[in-house]
Amino acid sequence: MIKRTLLFSSPCYLSVKHQQLLVTFKDDRRKQTVPIEDIGYIILENHSITLSIKLIELLNQYNAAVIFCDSKHMPSAMLQTFFGNSTYAETVQNQIAVANPLKNQLWKRTVEMKIKNQAALLKKLSKDKYKTLNKLAISVKSGDKDNREGVAARIYWKALFDNCSFKRERFGEQPNNLLNYGYAILRAAMARAIAGTGLAPVFGIHHHNKYNAFALVDDIMEPFRPFVDEIVMHIWEKDNDDELTTQSKQALLEVLTVDTKMNTKTPLMLALTRTVASLARSFKQKNNVVEYPVLE
Repeated sequence: MIKRTLLFSSPCYLSVKHQQLLVTFKDDRRKQTVPIEDIGYIILENHSITLSIKLIELLNQYNAAVIFCDSKHMPSAMLQTFFGNSTYAETVQNQIAVANPLKNQLWKRTVEMKIKNQAALLKKLSKDKYKTLNKLAISVKSGDKDNREGVAARIYWKALFDNCSFKRERFGEQPNNLLNYGYAILRAAMARAIAGTGLAPVFGIHHHNKYNAFALVDDIMEPFRPFVDEIVMHIWEKDNDDELTTQSKQALLEVLTVDTKMNTKTPLMLALTRTVASLARSFKQKNNVVEYPVLE
């Protein structure tokens, strides 16, 4: 089932009535209801929004991600359940016990699929260098020891933006702000999927940083980034507007429902869950069976 994504940008009070989210807008007292079981993500970007404790409890029960934005309207924090899976202890034990050779193979597969999806997007947008990226993808070694990911990134961003001076940087010039917003939504969605599967996001297969509690999220979301990039390119080229407007945010939120290919067409929201479930199987079986979606 595809869950709904709700964006709240005006002052309102969010509570519960008859197992439904009750939205009461503070300016005109309008009321709206949404079944809580239908909600996958709630994004809160107005600091005058109020939530009831009962609502938080029910959203947590249904594993709905509640994403809080900062004063610049960028996603900055998320409500996350302590208990996302009935076999949590066993799943995490399998995860912690995984040996480095398997981690290296899992990272190899992750980088391969990231580069392949980058190449697919370049081809789809009639950009150059997609053949070069496909060649790089098949040359990735265990653990990506030769940093094919970094080599591909330099080629990819230059080709994507037609050899302009754009640099992909977190605090760089526009449209980095659009990319940052889309990646933040993707990161929250991946964190939700990982929590629901019972894995611990702090234990990555490649990223290691004592200040990063979401290392596994940052690892596994890599092949999904080009799906965000595609939407950003449409916003940037169609409207010639790289500002983070309400319309562009709504467009970026749609990344969660775009079609991906995993044997059959699968909405990205469900593809995240399938990828994480296959990763959990890899840890349990001690074998690389991780699956990633293909961008078409």
